Order: sequence, then structure tokens, then C-alpha cells
Amino acid sequence: MKIIVIGGTGHIGRFLIPQLIDDGHRVTTVTTGHTPVPEGKAWNHVNFQNASSLKNEKSWLDFVTAEKAGVIIDILGGNLPGLYRTARNKVRHIIVCGSVWMLGTPKAVPVPEVTQGPCQFEGYQKRYDELLAVKEIARKDRVPFTAILPPNICGPGKIPLDCRGGRSIEVHKAHKRGEPVQLPEGCNNLVGPCDASDVAQGFWRAVRKPEAAADEIFNVGSAYALTATRFVETYGEIYGVKIPVEPVTLNEFKTKVLPEPGDNYHFLAHMCPDISKIREKINYVPEYTPEETVARAVAWMYGEKLL
Repeated sequence: MKIIVIGGTGHIGRFLIPQLIDDGHRVTTVTTGHTPVPEGKAWNHVNFQNASSLKNEKSWLDFVTAEKAGVIIDILGGNLPGLYRTARNKVRHIIVCGSVWMLGTPKAVPVPEVTQGPCQFEGYQKRYDELLAVKEIARKDRVPFTAILPPNICGPGKIPLDCRGGRSIEVHKAHKRGEPVQLPEGCNNLVGPCDASDVAQGFWRAVRKPEAAADEIFNVGSAYALTATRFVETYGEIYGVKIPVEPVTLNEFKTKVLPEPGDNYHFLAHMCPDISKIREKINYVPEYTPEETVARAVAWMYGEKLL
């Protein structure tokens, strides 16, 4: 079967594309060209379409029509309504990527695929509103539609989440030196790193079981999450040092230590998705624990001589 993957050379795609090729699919990936093509034999069998040539819905329609693909996988999520209008009569299955953050601040953990409240981040809220609207239209149109919601994506290929809520190589160097990490007093927030390979598995299994995946929003993630203090300890174990945790008041943490909401949210709102539905419906089983995926990411940083 022909499959179009939008954003196929990125962190998720570098694991997903080989899985699709190994299954015998013919894959075209739409890419901006900003991310180098990963190494590996599978990539010799991939067709590449530069996104700059697809400037409007007509050019997209012409492209999708010419490809005669059975599935479109949209990892980037740049224009879901436009993608749906283009593809709904041309493909048999549309699979898109979102984020667990879209659900809003968790009210219970593990967090099911149910809206928890308004999302604190405007961009994610807009994409979530679009996702829900398109899902409803697709249901009425009888077009199989699936959304995959990962938590914090980790693993080889990208600098992993650090203990200051970002992806800074300088912060990782500080972790390696054993410098203290400040967290709110009594912080027991759950942090859920998920290996990009396990995120890719969610898309791959949805392709394999389209009937079971249709009209579903699925969380993906590790089998469990780490408390914030265990997250810090994990980096200490990997770097071979003890990283002290210094407690600060919640107000100080939010105003002085990590004033950016995109950073402090990692330690204020639980990131522990419920993956029972995707396990039951399409046999998703994460391969890596949070500790393993963080270790794999650090090993990748060493391999890339970033550390």
C-alpha cells in the first residue's frame, strides 16, 4: 500500500518509516528539507516530496490524487482542516499526531483520552479544537480517522527533556556536573518520557489495524511515569553523579526558577497518559521504560558529541 507521511524525517518519522518499509509499504514523505534524511537501508526505498512545492490546497490535492495513497499520516499537524478537505475522498485512512498536553491539566492519572479542561497553551488548544472538529466530520463522512497523542517524546535523535523543563545541552552539562535542581516543595509531579520508537509504534499499529483504530483518539506513552524527584535521580544515575534537589516555594518556582509556562508545566501538571485503550484495541505495548528512553537519549548525545 502507498502511504504519505508528512514530517517523516523528524524524530518520530525516523523510527516509523523503517517500520512501514519493512511491512512492504511504498512510502512518500513530505519534508521541508530542514531535517537531514536519517541513515539506514530503509530510506533508500522512500520517495521524498519537498513541502515548498505544495503551496496551496490545489497543489496538495493534485499531489494526493497523483500518489493514490491508501493512508496519510500527518505528524506535523500544520493544517489539519485543509489536509482533511484535500484527502477525505482520496485515501482510506487519515492518521494525525497531537499531544497529551492538548487534553488540558489532568484531573486524574493515568490520564484518559478525555478533555480535562482548557489547554494552557494557545497553539495546542487551537490544534485540539481542529482535531475534534475534523474527527466529528470524518465520522459523519465515514472516513477512518485516528489521532495519536504522545507525552514528552524522548529517545535517540533529539536532546531529551531536562530537569529545567527544556531541551538544553547546557543544562544537561550542568546535570553531568551534579549541579542542584530546584523543584517546588513537596513536588511529586509525574513526568512521562516516552521513546520516539514507542510513539512511532502507535502510528504503525494504527496502519496495521485500521478498523480498530478508526474514529479513535489514542494516547501513547511508557508503561509508567516517574515522579519529578525520580526523574532527577535518573539523570544522576546515568551521568554517574548525585544531583541534589533543592526545594523552593511554589511561587518562587513559578516566578523565579522557571517563569516560562512551557518549562514549569512539566513539573506542575502530571504527564502520565492512560494507554489501556490503545493496548486493548490495537495491541500497543511500549518497549522502553522512562529510565531506558532517557538513557538512550543521553547515549545519543554522547554519540553526536554534544556532551
